[in-house]
Amino acid sequence: MVGFELGAVPFNPDGWGPPDSAADGNSVPNNVPFAPFSRSEKLGRIADWTRNMNNSGRPGSKQGYHNADSAFDFSGDDSFATLAADEDSSFRLVDTSAKSHHHNPNRPKFNPRWRFNPHHARSQLPQRRDEEQEAKKREAEKERARRDRLYNANRSQMPQRRESSVFKSSVDIQPEWNMLDQIPFSSFSKLSYSVPEPEDLLICGGLEFYDRSYDRITPKNSRPLERFKSRTFFKVTTTDDPVIRRLANEDKATVFATDSILSTLMCAPRSVYSWDIVVQRVGNKLFLDKRDRSQLDLLAVHETSQEPLPDLKDDINSMHSLSVEAAYINQNFSQQVLLRDGKKVTFDEPNPFANEGEEVAPVAYRYRRWKMDNEMYLVSRCEVQSVVDINNQRSFLTLNALNEFDPKYSGVDWRQKLETQRGAVLATELKNNANKLAKWTTQALLAGADMMKLGYVSRVHPRDHFNHVILAVVGYKPKDFATQINLNTSNMWGIVKSIVDLCMKLKEGKYVLVKDPSKPQVRIYDVPQDAFDDDYVEEPLPEDEQVQPPAEDGDGVDGNAATVDGAAEDEEVANEVGAAA
Repeated sequence: MVGFELGAVPFNPDGWGPPDSAADGNSVPNNVPFAPFSRSEKLGRIADWTRNMNNSGRPGSKQGYHNADSAFDFSGDDSFATLAADEDSSFRLVDTSAKSHHHNPNRPKFNPRWRFNPHHARSQLPQRRDEEQEAKKREAEKERARRDRLYNANRSQMPQRRESSVFKSSVDIQPEWNMLDQIPFSSFSKLSYSVPEPEDLLICGGLEFYDRSYDRITPKNSRPLERFKSRTFFKVTTTDDPVIRRLANEDKATVFATDSILSTLMCAPRSVYSWDIVVQRVGNKLFLDKRDRSQLDLLAVHETSQEPLPDLKDDINSMHSLSVEAAYINQNFSQQVLLRDGKKVTFDEPNPFANEGEEVAPVAYRYRRWKMDNEMYLVSRCEVQSVVDINNQRSFLTLNALNEFDPKYSGVDWRQKLETQRGAVLATELKNNANKLAKWTTQALLAGADMMKLGYVSRVHPRDHFNHVILAVVGYKPKDFATQINLNTSNMWGIVKSIVDLCMKLKEGKYVLVKDPSKPQVRIYDVPQDAFDDDYVEEPLPEDEQVQPPAEDGDGVDGNAATVDGAAEDEEVANEVGAAA
């Protein structure tokens, strides 16, 4: 057994500590520093082996111990320094026994009446107020957690983040297509180009007057949205427009398009869903077209929202179903708010797409020409949907409808907020549908409309996508609204000018511009001359065949004079796509 030898410990009968004189020299332990102290000083630990010491012997160093004596040296340690006199004076012993609480003269008297009296809130002790604030925070956290649980339960079938949704390309990229270039949207942001005011070459069609009683609609006296099954709505591509063909033969311009295609290009940086535009170089001219049954004929819903929509195609709230529903809501709304008293405004020529005896939706096509530079003019077919006389002055109107499908997705209930917080409703729509609103505004500016009417249309019930009500109609001046939503006209024309200049450098042939479904960029492909010809049809498409593509808004290009006829029965539409107006 190993022995342990304890050194001699001298005894001092006259006081504390080692004796003043020790003949054997063992009064001080070997190799242990000794700090003299007085009886007024407070003793702490004899040695602390857990402290981290630096070169100066102070705690806090990350270099560990540098000498063995540092464990015994508390001279530089503030935690064991002698307390100052003022600290001593503030030191109090506290009796924590329950009995003493009734006899503490300094304790405030809390009786139940005082404790819950709100008038005494200001006189509460700071500590008590802090405790109540902490309690309120805890309650708020619990309430937030409860709401999150309910919200997540309602969204159990949805992906957790918008980024996880995989969007499909609007057109199938074929392996034989040759990609010529890809342009990131970031390069569009600094483009700027100014064009002079356009001139009207021709106005075709006819308009009915706007019913101003709809401006007085509120959620409390809403009106059901009617269906207009007998009126035909045309979505004719650029190259199938007989008027544009005539103007091209007369060399009136170099570039030809429609307001829908131009607005898609101008608002491209705001787009999320994929879209495509067909480009045809013929001689020295450029035609911007859409494919038949293009997504440009539909309206995107919740495109720029962070909340994902259900991925199931047969869900009434899926991206595809909502776009179809929004398209029919928009068409029906544009007809319902017109005065059906037989009075019409006619123009130079009748509707160029209407057949004899066919009832068509009232619309005016303004063929307008912009001077892009000294050698280049652009002609676009622009639409206005109505007209109104104000102070003996005739004004053109565009009519569009925003649609609410489920307040759970937007977080704003229109029926509650439209009267008192209309600005909040519009701000939410600008966040969730930035691209759609920007395109509507752009189309109104291109058409030279004096006013754009926005209708707020909601489902009768969130799960009923057949029946809707008009909750409100609000009018805006396009230029003022463009400023409000940060739409820069110089930037928009800069984007068009850059795309046109790029396409004019291409050799004769057919090309397609495709917005990447997952990245903010657009690609241009060289495609065969007969590309997309399989979709060509001679007759107007029935309604149930018009709803195949994903979702976008507009009017378009490439292919045939396709019409969207509202005459299909709701049941047929429901069976085909699970959505209708």
